[in-house]
Amino acid sequence: MLAKGVQYIADGYELEFIKEAMERERDLQLSRLSEGKRVMKALGDSAPAFGMIGTLVGLVQMLANMDDPAAIGPSMAVALLTTLYGALISNILCLPMVDKLDAKFDVDELNQTLIIDGVCQIRESKSPALIKEMLVAYLPEKARVDLAEAA
Repeated sequence: MLAKGVQYIADGYELEFIKEAMERERDLQLSRLSEGKRVMKALGDSAPAFGMIGTLVGLVQMLANMDDPAAIGPSMAVALLTTLYGALISNILCLPMVDKLDAKFDVDELNQTLIIDGVCQIRESKSPALIKEMLVAYLPEKARVDLAEAA
């Protein structure tokens, strides 16, 4: 995204066009990320319900074969395992992935907004010290201290 912004500046595009184009790209990327998060959330929310449906199927099989004690064990295994699989898929796979995508969404939004602001400031020919000061505001306090010590 930074390379594209610098290319826009080098090509002589107006500030308003650069800002609109980069914001549109940021919003579309965040929209795609949000869609993936929504799908994983739905999967994580529905996996336990599908596990319970499997449990009911296993219990129906078990009750249908009450006259054959050898068939009760496999049917009970289906009933218990489907609940386990639903819980595992939800809590070990899908919901942690939703949290990871949510954190990525926040970081990507901040990073891309920082890039847009920096490119716009460069396009307006602001001084490097002013641009640095403006972009340092995006950093957390500890990173600001580390940056000051490094300078």
